[in-house]
Amino acid sequence: MTRELETGICEHCRKEFGYYLVHNGFGDTAYAYCDRCSYSVYLSVLLKNPSGVSLPIGKKMPESVESFLKPCPCGGSFRTRASPRCPHCLEPISPTFATRYIEKNASGTAKGWRWQQDWDDVYSMVIENLCVDDWWK
Repeated sequence: MTRELETGICEHCRKEFGYYLVHNGFGDTAYAYCDRCSYSVYLSVLLKNPSGVSLPIGKKMPESVESFLKPCPCGGSFRTRASPRCPHCLEPISPTFATRYIEKNASGTAKGWRWQQDWDDVYSMVIENLCVDDWWK
């Protein structure tokens, strides 16, 4: 499923890219990012997962889950410690720098909503609709 993309800008190469935020608490998902490209992975906590896999609702997946996932379509790996990456220069996107455009683009900002300023909490970012769901081996 694709969504309408907001516009972000990379602090490294200054190129624009499309993104949207995911509220993982509402979606009952855990998530992670690729360690080499702009892909993200979303794992349902409600679906049957491989034996021994426990997922937190609305947070990054635990490091123990990494070995249960297929490689990213780019050949990289989905890692707990990875951050979203610019689709142009592939540098990690700073959640602090991203505050500028995330809060500017979010309709809730006028009502007091503020960006969490990290990639570990309930909100995650999908870049250019590059994401996979329930990407188990």
